[in-house]
Amino acid sequence: MHLKVLLQVLMVVLMLSLAACTPAPEPMHLHQIYQRDSIRVGILNGPTSYYVTADGATGYEYELAVALADKLGVKLDLVPSFHLEELLEKLRTGQVDVIASGSTVSESLRAQYRLAPAYQWSDEVLVFRQTEKKPKSLAELSAPVVVLKGSSQAETMLQKQAELPELSLSLNETDDATELLQQVAEGKIKYTVADSHLLAINQRFYPNLGVAMVLKSQQPVAWLLAKNNDDSLMSVLVEFFGRSYEGAELLSLEDKYFGHVRRFNYADTLDYIEAIDKVLPRYRALFEQHSGNLDWRLLAAIAYQESRWDPKARSPQGVVGMMMLTVNTANSMKVTSRVDAAQSIRGGSKYLQKLLDRMPERVKMPDRLWFALAGYNIGYNHVESARMLTEKDGADPDKWAEVKQRLSLLRQRKYYSQTRTGYARGDHAVYYVENIRRYFDTLLWVDEKKQAELKIQQQKQKLAEEYSEQLEAAANKPAAKETKKANNKTGTDRKS
Repeated sequence: MHLKVLLQVLMVVLMLSLAACTPAPEPMHLHQIYQRDSIRVGILNGPTSYYVTADGATGYEYELAVALADKLGVKLDLVPSFHLEELLEKLRTGQVDVIASGSTVSESLRAQYRLAPAYQWSDEVLVFRQTEKKPKSLAELSAPVVVLKGSSQAETMLQKQAELPELSLSLNETDDATELLQQVAEGKIKYTVADSHLLAINQRFYPNLGVAMVLKSQQPVAWLLAKNNDDSLMSVLVEFFGRSYEGAELLSLEDKYFGHVRRFNYADTLDYIEAIDKVLPRYRALFEQHSGNLDWRLLAAIAYQESRWDPKARSPQGVVGMMMLTVNTANSMKVTSRVDAAQSIRGGSKYLQKLLDRMPERVKMPDRLWFALAGYNIGYNHVESARMLTEKDGADPDKWAEVKQRLSLLRQRKYYSQTRTGYARGDHAVYYVENIRRYFDTLLWVDEKKQAELKIQQQKQKLAEEYSEQLEAAANKPAAKETKKANNKTGTDRKS
């Protein structure tokens, strides 16, 4: 054997020996996920990230987690919690693969963990009750600012307190961000700090919540990973969020949860909640009766947008009644009196269902519904024109988030001249749909809250009745014993 060959053989043997003595490297994170056939996602319970309804789980971050699991071809193993600190501990100990909190990420967390690509940006805002005096600066605050301990908002306020020592803070460990907003709305606390996207959701239910000032603008909302040298899962997340942006999935998801709540009208929301209490009860039975396959609360939301629940409402364009039907639409729906509330609601419901049925089958809910509502406002053919413009632009004509951007263009000649139907007030149709979505969400919340309160009241009444029966039974026992004793004594006397 030549010396060169012998040296090569010895080198191979030495390398194999060293390899045998070297501990096996830890398997890559992504490999572990595939081995167990599931990705474990820590997620915060809340109105924007994850919650469970009668129809099942929902939420912005929840849908992102489902999409990621589908992309990987593994099961989704959700690990929900009410506290971020609990999820961070699980991330540190390897009990979850990633955290999808749905809130802005503080600077200290960015230093301790790895951030996946930001998929949303939110302002951190000081929230106050609009019936109170609006503070112009932090120095004018008349009470402590209550924030969640360990949150990005708490870190922001601690930084502000370092600059302004007289600033009073209260670090809350028991409630969540939504509960703090509710406490401000109810006057239990004066101030809190919240992410602007969370505030937008809650203003539909608590319209007296207002922004006093922006404390930090455009903060990233992103998922958290453990800080290590393993890039396998991070690489997947970079591609996942990148492709979601390119394919407009994130745009559609953003529109679904936040697209209709960005514009907020304090006075209008107050009037609406008052009308739910005072006006809606007169017509609720009619909405329920004529809703067909629709949710009666959606039908009621449409009617409020159209007429403010006024059966005799009339517009300058000649549309009339609770559902604001044109003469042609009323005739086609066999409505003989447009000012008759029952007929108008029945006709509006049938017409909306007709528009829903007319949409191509490939258009899925809820986009299908938003298109139908836009058609109810400006006509089905104008909506089809906007979908055609969307397709010409290379965007998805079956996604409302894409099409609503082109609806507004139907006011401009260079765009509407490309269509068969011509000019349309497409921007009004967008506002129309978004208003109805807000009204529907608010009505759902109010109605479900009332049902829950009614259920609690019924349970209390049942318990009170059961307690009353027990007291009555206990009171009757001594009397029964005395009667028995008397009967026994009578029997003894007779024997003697």
